[in-house]
Amino acid sequence: MIPFHRLALPALVALTLAMGPQLASAESAFAVEHPVVAADLSKSKQTAPGLYITAADAGRVLADHPNVALIDVRTPSETMLIGHPTLAAANIPSKFVDPELAFDPKKGVYKMVDNPNFVTEAKAWLASDAASNVDTLLIMCRSGSRSAAAIDKLVKAGVDVTLYNVVDGFEGDKNEAGVRAVNGWRNAGLPWTYKVRDGFWPGQK
Repeated sequence: MIPFHRLALPALVALTLAMGPQLASAESAFAVEHPVVAADLSKSKQTAPGLYITAADAGRVLADHPNVALIDVRTPSETMLIGHPTLAAANIPSKFVDPELAFDPKKGVYKMVDNPNFVTEAKAWLASDAASNVDTLLIMCRSGSRSAAAIDKLVKAGVDVTLYNVVDGFEGDKNEAGVRAVNGWRNAGLPWTYKVRDGFWPGQK
């Protein structure tokens, strides 16, 4: 039998969109210490479901709610070289860095390309034993923009779980000096590691 929350989710998403992102962010199912107001977010961090959470609150939610899983959508290289939450259930990259493509000298970055298998990998993980009791995903990237785009891809593909954007991500937002030391999982003092466990990226060949 399909769980009630999965049957009800499309109607919930439709209602959320009708109410608008600011009201939707107040409809969180979790008791949080740092409520996120959608109107305060950049457009790049806003999502269709309108559900948001800070990294600091995500750590507490994961400890108290076994039906919630954290998915890291950064590149596998980021999880290994910069670190990742020890509480993350899986790394399902939404994009990859391709140095062979155009370099943006103004931003000082290499172009990122979509992972064409992102939705397929996410659906496969949700159908696996590892996600048997999961009905809510907290989606995390570096600082909240890639994760927002990833959530909208999952919604468009009809993925039927509740999707929260971790708005400050793993590294957090930049301060005036351009350093990611403002917020985020790592700056909140939550547990993290450089060591990548076997199977962390389910789509690895």
